[in-house]
Amino acid sequence: MIPAFNAKSYDFAEFVPARNYIGGAWADPRSSKETLEVLNPRHGKAMAKVVMSGAEDVDAAVKAAEKAFQAWRLWPIRERAHVMYKLRQLMEKNIEELSWLISHENGKIYSEAKAEVEKGIECVEYGCSLPNLAAGNQLEVSRGVACEVVYEPLGVVAGVVPFNFPIMVPLWMLPQALVGGNSFVLKPSEQVPLTTLRLAQLLEEAGLPKGVFNLVQGGREVVEALCDHPDIKAFGFVGSTRVAKAVYGRASTHGKRALCLGGAKNHLIVVPDADVELTAENVVASFTGCAGQRCMAASVLVAVGDVDHILKAVREKAEKLVTGTDMGPVTNEASVQRIRGYIDDAEKQGAKIALDGRNQKSGESGFWVGPTIIDNANPEIPAAREEIFGPVLTIVRVPNLEKAIELENKNPYGNASSVYTTSGDIARRVMQSVDAGMCGVNIGVPVPREPFGFGGWNDSSFGHGNLTGWDGYRFWTRQRKITSKWALQKDATWMS
Repeated sequence: MIPAFNAKSYDFAEFVPARNYIGGAWADPRSSKETLEVLNPRHGKAMAKVVMSGAEDVDAAVKAAEKAFQAWRLWPIRERAHVMYKLRQLMEKNIEELSWLISHENGKIYSEAKAEVEKGIECVEYGCSLPNLAAGNQLEVSRGVACEVVYEPLGVVAGVVPFNFPIMVPLWMLPQALVGGNSFVLKPSEQVPLTTLRLAQLLEEAGLPKGVFNLVQGGREVVEALCDHPDIKAFGFVGSTRVAKAVYGRASTHGKRALCLGGAKNHLIVVPDADVELTAENVVASFTGCAGQRCMAASVLVAVGDVDHILKAVREKAEKLVTGTDMGPVTNEASVQRIRGYIDDAEKQGAKIALDGRNQKSGESGFWVGPTIIDNANPEIPAAREEIFGPVLTIVRVPNLEKAIELENKNPYGNASSVYTTSGDIARRVMQSVDAGMCGVNIGVPVPREPFGFGGWNDSSFGHGNLTGWDGYRFWTRQRKITSKWALQKDATWMS
């Protein structure tokens, strides 16, 4: 039994160890006694420990999931969806607890953590709607002959999720996969394994049969075992591009259906006619939200022509943010050093540090980098090309819109791109031209809301389709096509 997390403020609080949840029971790893500390990034010290599992634990979880699947797949889809209705109610009832738990293990400020839970609830709501959306199509294709499509579960499926959204990203996968009739094995990030403990308990309380959902804690060994296990039919992943590409290749080699989302280098194109107040507020929220630790964060601002009046407003707004209150810490000390390294390198290569957050703190401990703006950057320096995953905005200046689009399209990633303008023509030209899967007009974080699917292009995504929305349901299921004839017809067709 996992106790409630009772913190109601940012004051340091400890929590229970993160263990495996297999077949409806909490368990330690079968062979390893290794543990890692789960750090509270705001305080820079351990609030819990997480066990490090291995291939034996993955196999045990898959066996439990396979056993549970045999009965779960026979439940009518409306009854499977009813579990999601109950989960939604329980998440709303426990939203304060879940929000504070995310804030403590991830570092987000409370309002961002609560927004993450609310977005997770929205994903669950989409799962509630699937019985209506997934109703099989049927058509009389010839006299007396009918064809229909029904969606069948795959079996045991698995997901690996990142540290930056402890509950939302698992809920990108779980509603579609579970309502589709599959059983699931989840590996949370070893940096933030605690919120999924409560999620497992809420699913059980919502009426999900034991073994349909399983947690295996750990690191690389668990990921590789999930890729290799012959009884796992589909594999979802969200993380860095380097790992997403490797995982996609490994899972696909073993015959699995795989969809792996990677990193990003999102470009915001700002033109002179952009609304100053809207742009400043939106750009700052995009690059500083969640301390920049999200694949949808603004990373490069492409300044087209004379937009100094807009850049001034962006800087003034960003420098008013208070670390600890308006923006949380980054995840660990290694992240601090990596982010500072990009800023140091940009400065050495001649860029101007228009706003410097390298030495900002909030208290005596924790892992902090304040909002930082790098101006007049050469588009070839690392800060302008590589994913920093921190509250850093790099400004690259170009003379015209054509050069801005060219710069965006040279980027190997294809996650997201936005334009700030009051011109419908400019917005249309950018939306038709940029090489990115998720695009925004005057929106710095153009995340598609349900029922629209989340997913980028190019080096931001490996596999077919989107992970959320209707694409997600189709990813976790397979089509069965049935053609029926019940009476002999007097006239003949080729199907007779």
